[in-house]
Amino acid sequence: MTLLTRHTGRYASRAIALTCMVTALVGVGCVERTIRVTSEPAGARVWLNDRDIGVTPAEASFTYHGVYDVRLEKPGYLPVHEPRKAKAPIYEWPLIDLVAEAIPARIENTHAWHFELTPDAELEMSPDEADAALIERANELRRQAAPADTDTN
Repeated sequence: MTLLTRHTGRYASRAIALTCMVTALVGVGCVERTIRVTSEPAGARVWLNDRDIGVTPAEASFTYHGVYDVRLEKPGYLPVHEPRKAKAPIYEWPLIDLVAEAIPARIENTHAWHFELTPDAELEMSPDEADAALIERANELRRQAAPADTDTN
């Protein structure tokens, strides 16, 4: 074995060891994804895609960006049921996300959604008033659904 072969082998093993150490250090980064839901008033029960995450203010971690089905309920208030979108920031786009995951630091991606709850007016009415309001809404829907009279003379 020549002197050149021994030096080349030593350098190769050092390069491999250095590569392994750098890879281990680079692999410590992560992106934490969180959805934070608040409401006015606080204390509403929250479901994300039919998964109960607690009462407002509530937080849940998530894996995928996209549209989430959000539902809030609180006694004395009208329920809220609507979709909300968790949009991916630029550092979460394909290929760019590889660099973000490799950075040896924690990156936080938080989506904050706030909801205003509306008091349920029927709870403030007497039973007779609530019945009359229900009948009035039914009559209004009946008028809207009735076919329009057409004049064919």
